[in-house]
Amino acid sequence: MISLTLLMAAVAYLFGSLSSAVVISQLFGLPDPRTAGSKNPGATNVYRLGGRIPALLVLVMDILKGTIPVYGSYFLGIEPIMLGVIAIFACLGHIFPLYFGFKGGKAVATAFGAMLPIGLDLAGLLILSWVVVVFLTGYSSLGALIAVSLAPLFTFLIKPLYTVPVAMLSLLIILRHKDNIARLLAGNESKVWDKGKVKE
Repeated sequence: MISLTLLMAAVAYLFGSLSSAVVISQLFGLPDPRTAGSKNPGATNVYRLGGRIPALLVLVMDILKGTIPVYGSYFLGIEPIMLGVIAIFACLGHIFPLYFGFKGGKAVATAFGAMLPIGLDLAGLLILSWVVVVFLTGYSSLGALIAVSLAPLFTFLIKPLYTVPVAMLSLLIILRHKDNIARLLAGNESKVWDKGKVKE
């Protein structure tokens, strides 16, 4: 089982390394999201650079990067804690992509995709949390931080067995947002609809 877990962790990392933002931006003739806008290769930056359709495609691809390896590992009988490790490797692939110079994004959508196999009820609560925060504040990063912070609690209420793996994943995403947290505290974080601002 350990060898199978290691194999799936490697698969997850390779899946995660497929930079959706870079690929979609190239297909739509947009600037490289690693060097334009906020320089963060994620859906929010692609939205600012190219609009809704490219951003939506990036979002879907990023979600699938987390869902496919974790769901596949679940069906192979890998235990919950190791599923959390595999999910983290998918996110690490997004953050440090092998194929794109190890310069990636924040892995929020990939983490969401990794949590998706737990159930649509969890997915719905996470999306609702993000939407409410973004609607009230305009900050995509704050929405992501609050959603992932609540994820372990939601998981405990829905499927307690997966609370620890989800907490592991949440901690990774929060650490990845340290710069955003600093800007939020300083009051100079850009809002999701501020195309003129480039911090993300």
